[in-house]
Amino acid sequence: MELTVPRRFCGPPESANGGWVSGALAEHVRTSRDLPAVSVRLSAPPPLGRPLTVVGDDPDPLTGTAVLRLVDGEVLVATGAAVAELDEPVPAPATPEQARQAEERYEGAHDHPFPTCFSCGTARSPGDGLGLRPGPLDDGSGRYACTWTAPADVTRPMAWAALDCPGGWSAGIAGRPMVLGTMTAQVWRVPEPGEALVVTAWQRGAQGRRHWSASTLHAPDGELVGRAEATWVAVDPESVRPKEQP
Repeated sequence: MELTVPRRFCGPPESANGGWVSGALAEHVRTSRDLPAVSVRLSAPPPLGRPLTVVGDDPDPLTGTAVLRLVDGEVLVATGAAVAELDEPVPAPATPEQARQAEERYEGAHDHPFPTCFSCGTARSPGDGLGLRPGPLDDGSGRYACTWTAPADVTRPMAWAALDCPGGWSAGIAGRPMVLGTMTAQVWRVPEPGEALVVTAWQRGAQGRRHWSASTLHAPDGELVGRAEATWVAVDPESVRPKEQP
């Protein structure tokens, strides 16, 4: 089985958006009632525009879960596996009006480490990317929020991408470039084309180069559409390049 990341879904200019590729791999992971979430760990920058191989390992004899590996030749790009439901309590989501006001404080509008990013980049043509502009709420909570209108071609990997970058900004990506390391998510349904939603995100801690965040995706009526927890790793932006294949 192969997975090719179209160039449209980049994060840094030469590699995939971490949330999108995590969601694309997650679609191939078999979940269950006991293990309804999917956790994806990125091990190398996912290349764009070339076929990557999805390899299924045998189930773990203790947990019964199988791990999928996404490989580029000899390079391990990512692994994905079903995990237990995310159960950490989440705060109330931002309202659409609060999210719109937060967008006016989007730090990436002035200094973005990856302006090509499909999810939150400032150098994308209107309608080409998701157009997210997560900014800090003014309630003193430290949370970030933004609105998202699902595009006509919305998919589950796009919902993962919408949960992705707001978490990075809430974790402190402004002035400290980071890339996604691990993302664990549940998306209960794919949004309807044109549906207006709100993403709320917050920091969960930091240690050295690693930063932790969480995010939620809500419909205006308060329905929880998706949620995620992520680990981010501070990097030199120039180092985020896939390994060249011989």
